[in-house]
Amino acid sequence: MLKKIKKTLSGVSVPHFKNTQDMAAENLPVPDKVYISMQQHMGAPCIPTVKKGDYVKVGQKIGESSAFMSAPIHASVSGVVENIELMTASTGDNVQVVVINADKQQIVSDDIIPPVINSYESFIQAVKDSGLVGLGGAGFPTHVKFNLKNLDDVDILVINGAECEPYITSDYRTFLDDTNYFLKGMYEIKKHLQLKEVYIGIEDNKKEAINKLTQAVKNDQSIHIVSMKSMYPKGAEKVLVYECTGRIIKEGQLPFQAGVIVSNVTSVAFLGKYIETGIPLVEKTLTVDGSGIVSPKNVKVPIGTRCKDVFDFCGGLKDNVPKVIMGGPMMGIALYSIEQPVLKNNNALLAFDKQEAKSYEPTPCIRCGRCIRACPMNLMPAGIEGAYNSNNVDQLKALKVNLCIECGCCSYVCPAKRPLVITNKLSKKMIAKK
Repeated sequence: MLKKIKKTLSGVSVPHFKNTQDMAAENLPVPDKVYISMQQHMGAPCIPTVKKGDYVKVGQKIGESSAFMSAPIHASVSGVVENIELMTASTGDNVQVVVINADKQQIVSDDIIPPVINSYESFIQAVKDSGLVGLGGAGFPTHVKFNLKNLDDVDILVINGAECEPYITSDYRTFLDDTNYFLKGMYEIKKHLQLKEVYIGIEDNKKEAINKLTQAVKNDQSIHIVSMKSMYPKGAEKVLVYECTGRIIKEGQLPFQAGVIVSNVTSVAFLGKYIETGIPLVEKTLTVDGSGIVSPKNVKVPIGTRCKDVFDFCGGLKDNVPKVIMGGPMMGIALYSIEQPVLKNNNALLAFDKQEAKSYEPTPCIRCGRCIRACPMNLMPAGIEGAYNSNNVDQLKALKVNLCIECGCCSYVCPAKRPLVITNKLSKKMIAKK
């Protein structure tokens, strides 16, 4: 059932640049080596379960942790473990990586069988065994999200298909190319979490996906396709939940405390495929685009593939590319090296030429109020900046900086080019240290 939004939150209109929306994902040839990080999720990193010289197969578990807040990691290629070494991640942390020399045979592990699911508990175990984490960006272990003390606490599944950042189209392609897996995953989650309704939020510029899903669920009144206004950041969790359901996730709350489970469309589709095939999370579809890319594409790559190998498959980088981003231009992370490996929760690699990557020196705030009008959380970024510069923790709390979703709308509209979203992030850390 197609549903229109009644109330919308603030945001900004950003250029779409959806250049790859009509391109189904191409398979990247197996690279010579993969560098599989043991930190690909929120929570505790995994400990390698293999050693140098071991032969591993596709889907074989190569990293795990006994911590509840973690998710196992699997080999994306078959081959020999060359080394286990430290690498500086894009976050600046030093993490262990398992380096595998691929034999290009892609021999699948003997352990790969579809999971047997006959209860809520076996469903949670299957989700954990799959290695699934949030594929929309945050990397929250999905089995933790689904593991509820009381199933009566939640009654709605909200699926994030907004894909509101410029350039990125990998989720859109999931809707179109993996529709059956998506529907299977959606109904499995709904069934085992005993949810009453499902809301699928999609920006209204993705008409083909909206039409396809509306047709697919036309006989199920519990499934709602929500056509959202094409405005950034509709995919932000608090914004998505409010506009789809009218429910508010309060400061300090997780979605389940508002009776909602939120999952990304690609996470849902992967789960549907895993339940059918038993193949854990070993590959990811990325949008590769930007003014610095020779041939933009959507690409399926083994997890652990170097960004350089992905770019080479897309014709390489153009000359004088000063900035490469993992993720979208609004919330992505700038890479210090294209030797960095692809992680589970990556959805895009973007490269920009000098003109688009140009940075600006901030000038004094002119009190125009644009940041306030743009903020979907109704915060006062300029006021937060003043409180931060004064080391005033009480004022930061009063200004509700912890409600900031770090979407970057404030920085985007600021005519003085002030780094407001960075200041908000630092303000949260200042509060946490007190």
